[in-house]
Amino acid sequence: MAVNGTSNILQVQRIPQSKYTDALRFLPSISPFNRFVILALFDSDSNNFSLETLNLTPSKTPNLNPQSSLTLPSRINSLKVSQTPQKPLIAASTFSGSLHILSSNPLDGYLKNEALVHDKGFHVGPISCVDVSENGSQCVSVGEDGRVNLVKIGDSGVDYSRVFDSNGLVSYTAAKWASPTEFATGGLGFSLLWWDQRRPGGPVSQFKGNWAQRTAPGLVHSIDIHPSRKHTCVAGGSSGTVFAWDLRWQQQPIILSGLGIDDAPAPSESEVWEVQYDSYTHSSNIGGISSSRVLPVMICSEDGILAVIEQGGPPMEILAEPCAINSFDIDRQSPSDVICSLEWESVAILTRP
Repeated sequence: MAVNGTSNILQVQRIPQSKYTDALRFLPSISPFNRFVILALFDSDSNNFSLETLNLTPSKTPNLNPQSSLTLPSRINSLKVSQTPQKPLIAASTFSGSLHILSSNPLDGYLKNEALVHDKGFHVGPISCVDVSENGSQCVSVGEDGRVNLVKIGDSGVDYSRVFDSNGLVSYTAAKWASPTEFATGGLGFSLLWWDQRRPGGPVSQFKGNWAQRTAPGLVHSIDIHPSRKHTCVAGGSSGTVFAWDLRWQQQPIILSGLGIDDAPAPSESEVWEVQYDSYTHSSNIGGISSSRVLPVMICSEDGILAVIEQGGPPMEILAEPCAINSFDIDRQSPSDVICSLEWESVAILTRP
């Protein structure tokens, strides 16, 4: 596969799995020769749900070797990992409303249960999304019940507090940390909210997504915030929509992709399940990147597209599959490497030139 019109070849290895992969993440590594990924799995034959770590072998034909597995009581809805190589913390939320905190041994990928949050005061029904902070000290969880909860993680266990409760009037579908005290959430109508723990009582800023003038409201499925540009959120959702929200200019979105939007061609016309900033792809803006320009982002979609989108430029298709791409992750320590889960019970490993 040619990339950027050159002769460089994108290496793609598809590895069949015996179970359905709902989500996956790279685990931070202390050695380039000892890399692990974690998969959230669903076995439809036995109706079992599990988390499994696999060793990613460094070779021309990479493979995934099972290392450790833990069974969970419910199907996993959201999976996030802290970026602490010495002791990566894993947060997994479920459809039954439980939050599982686990750790992974960086040497052998062994999984260990650290804490469980599951009571009536936490969430009612599915936890739509959870995000763990970079240092693994806290999680934010949001749900269809309209609750936003903050979970503190310490050596003696976990403790949670309610940040907000809409009493079911608003459902939240996505969440992402921006700093140790700030995070963003997304929901129905392409809406985004900005929260600051230093200013309790509710969101400190709100973006209402009625800009598209659609006949049916859209949904935000995923949010990402660049670590060096924490004033800008990028979000992916319904109908191939990808947009950015700059807190410095809050009234108008920066539309990167959308169905029926002429100046923002959409690589996908279906649900954008995940969006992440792509540090591997360099901006084509030769004159320099201003602070108002949105950096390249990668998306995966229900119609099987993995692509990179850049503001003001055509989308670059990385992978096109005959089934949905449910989840993907870019290796923070080696951004040329991407892993994604395919609906047809397989995992694809991509190495970019």
